Amino acid sequence: MSSRPSNHPEKRINGNPDHDGQSRPRPRVDRGRPPPSAQPVYTNPSHKRSASGNPRNASRSAEERRTERATVTTRDRLISRTKSVERRPQDTAPPEKRKMKESAKVRPPETKSRESKQEAPPKTWCPVASLADHTTAPLAVRVRLAPRASDAPQSLQPRPLHELSLEAQEAAMIEDLLFVFMGYEGHYIRYAPSYDQEEERERLFGPAYKISPGLDPSMQDLTSSMLKMATHYSALESFIDVQSREEFGAVNHALCAAIRKFLHDYLIMMAQLETQFLTNEAFTLHLLHVHTLPTSQMMFQLYSLSHEFLKRNALLDEESSEDSDPDDIENILENLKRGGDLVPGNMTGKKICKGGVVVGLITKRLETMSGDPAARSLLTSLLRDASRPYMAMLNEWLHHGGISDPHSEFLIKEQKSIKRDRLEQDYTDDYWERRYTIRDNDVPPQLQGVKDKVLLAGKYLNVVRECGGVDVSKVVQDAPKSFDDPRFLDNVNNAYAHANESLMKLLLTTHALPARLQSLKHYFFLDPSDYFTYFLELGASELRKPVKAVNTSKLQSLLDLVLRQTGTIVSLDPFKEDVHIEMNEVSLIKMLQRVVNITGIEQGEALQPLSNQPIENDKNAIGFTSLQLNYTVPFPVSLVISRKTIWRYQALFRYLLSLRHLESQLSTTWQTHNSAIVWCYRSSVRRMEIWKRRVWTLRARMIVFVQQLLYFCTLEVIEPNWQSLMSRLKAKDDSIDGSGKPDRTVDELMQDHVDFLDTCLKECMLTNGKLIRIHSKLMQTCTVFAAYTNWLSRELEKADPDLVGPIKPPNMSDEQWRRFQAAKSQKQSHNDSASSNSQLQDEETRINNLFEIIKKWETNFSRHLQILLDALNHYAATETVVLLSLCARLATANQGTEYAGLRNEEDLGT
Repeated sequence: MSSRPSNHPEKRINGNPDHDGQSRPRPRVDRGRPPPSAQPVYTNPSHKRSASGNPRNASRSAEERRTERATVTTRDRLISRTKSVERRPQDTAPPEKRKMKESAKVRPPETKSRESKQEAPPKTWCPVASLADHTTAPLAVRVRLAPRASDAPQSLQPRPLHELSLEAQEAAMIEDLLFVFMGYEGHYIRYAPSYDQEEERERLFGPAYKISPGLDPSMQDLTSSMLKMATHYSALESFIDVQSREEFGAVNHALCAAIRKFLHDYLIMMAQLETQFLTNEAFTLHLLHVHTLPTSQMMFQLYSLSHEFLKRNALLDEESSEDSDPDDIENILENLKRGGDLVPGNMTGKKICKGGVVVGLITKRLETMSGDPAARSLLTSLLRDASRPYMAMLNEWLHHGGISDPHSEFLIKEQKSIKRDRLEQDYTDDYWERRYTIRDNDVPPQLQGVKDKVLLAGKYLNVVRECGGVDVSKVVQDAPKSFDDPRFLDNVNNAYAHANESLMKLLLTTHALPARLQSLKHYFFLDPSDYFTYFLELGASELRKPVKAVNTSKLQSLLDLVLRQTGTIVSLDPFKEDVHIEMNEVSLIKMLQRVVNITGIEQGEALQPLSNQPIENDKNAIGFTSLQLNYTVPFPVSLVISRKTIWRYQALFRYLLSLRHLESQLSTTWQTHNSAIVWCYRSSVRRMEIWKRRVWTLRARMIVFVQQLLYFCTLEVIEPNWQSLMSRLKAKDDSIDGSGKPDRTVDELMQDHVDFLDTCLKECMLTNGKLIRIHSKLMQTCTVFAAYTNWLSRELEKADPDLVGPIKPPNMSDEQWRRFQAAKSQKQSHNDSASSNSQLQDEETRINNLFEIIKKWETNFSRHLQILLDALNHYAATETVVLLSLCARLATANQGTEYAGLRNEEDLGT
């Protein structure tokens, strides 16, 4: 037996997941030995215990506690060391004194089915150990499960304990324990009948042992206390078989390898104890217990730790209620997208404890056992070995921006299906928001405080790497390889600072981010607006058409022509090729209502492409109301100027354009009122003059409303916020050029940009549903008024008695009369005297109708303007104080009217 423990580790190198429990190979091949059929002969042994230190009878040396095995399949040992055995002839030795170690031998199928109804010589019972095929668990035991000792023939059963002396019982117990410690059954110590070694769950709990009856009570207690270590060893062997499967990940594999080292040392100790047993007569059961106490504590710690993992994996329960691992599902879907197959390792059915969770469990147990020096040393060693694969993945992410995580155990999750090519059409920016995310439940405790830095460092470096700024082939030198390395946190912080600095330089210097932002301001905020006013004049004929009939190619050509005209600021813009004309059939108000419906603007759930939104198109839309700019941004600037930020720019642009267009319409109305004869001359009917003055006053109030609103949005909202954004950007730029270390991060820069746009949207009243509704009614009133100017001119001409007849009014000059007659002849060539008489008779009715029309417009405008002022006062006090300035400006447009003052609650709810 002396060579048996030393050979035992080599037989457990490669494993078999089909037999997840420990298969305990007891047979040992002795080169140069006789074949298995040879009858063992008990001669003078080469190893024997001397009687010098043993109080028992020295004549026991004639018999052996241990004998060398002569075959692979059979073994006999001598139990009794008494004088009577010396006098007994060798050929009459009872067979029950020669005991088989059945647990190390695998029974062939034909012997398993055979029932030994009559005693047979030991040589006829020859179970042969066999190896299973290679599997995905490289550390699992490959030797198949051995038959139980209870299945051995009756001729191989040992002599009952009560027939042995105390000395023989002690020798038998020591020898049995040495084998049981290695996972085998002994002669008198065997598996409990309730233990089913075919069940993986039973093997993971470890076998329960039963001692044959008849043992001395003192030896019974001592032996029973030592059997726990044997249970722990067998359970750990099964744990390694299960936990080293491929789907459990590299961290679990490293943990299993570390535990395997301890088990190897454990087996070496077993070989040393066997040597003591064979050579030292003074080696007693008590000494065996004393020698195994420290190892027993180590095995208990390993056993307790393994059960924590097994409980997390729900492998100790009959039925698991754990949900499926979402990472495994995502991996399966991505594998199918790439044309892969479904492999059994990916179909786990439940969440597996792996990666950071494994590190976290070891760390937590290390904190709990910090008062036990031996346990702390053991767990520290396990943590150091288990974290090496995790640290390798962490260093790859921190220093190269790449993820090598085939088992989904790293704290950063990568969605490989999300690529940067989708930035052109993806409004939610999946590439930056969701391509790399943190597995919050799988973060090791050591990284809990710096997980955001780890995420950002890798994201930044990944962007730089895709732009060719990182040498992936460069190996990181002197990087910490375990969490207990004192340079661990410094490594994370330095990598984060380097990645942030690299990406900031790439954005601000190589890709000229400040110039890009300035270009956006020129086009979307109409600063300056001279080029765009010229564009609107050139494309007016096209923009007046229904949106379906607008030729966007023609408008794009006109815009390119205007942008290249010398003498303007935009002609010097290097990015003017990136501006494009679009037509958005969704009205401005519906577009703004979509902004209102955004519950979390940062998540971007509602900022979806129009094709995904159930929003009806505006049937009355024309080119002016549907005109929209688009801007093409290359990677990686598209991370800052993303699609969702472009959407915000477009919302602000359409709002400013609507104000500009309405101002232009009201200005045209002003020109009509100052140039048309029907408005310029002074009528002899006083009521007509009063009506015209009311129209002029209403037009002036509308112009004041639009101009003050436009002034407020551009000079009091956009410009100050823009200057604040550029000052923060310049501070970042200066810090890079000056010290080489940016004070702020790229994510802060991106957040500053989004905050700037959100602030502009909010202060321009575009994120409040109530203000949008009131504002839309006011804009609609002004638009209808401007559109009906020509109709009012015709109605005025019909209602004014001075203009109906062929006689020149006294207040009109000859030149004005000629012009009026020429215009009248073109408009009303079919008029006759009968119609003139009819108009004279209906003069009073027409004038009254005009007064009713103007009164409705005045009431509508004044009422909604006052409601807007009241709402602005309310929101200025509760949300945005900057609205007080607008409230003061707009109040001048409503002074002197009956609607000046606070409105009723029902009006405020309009």
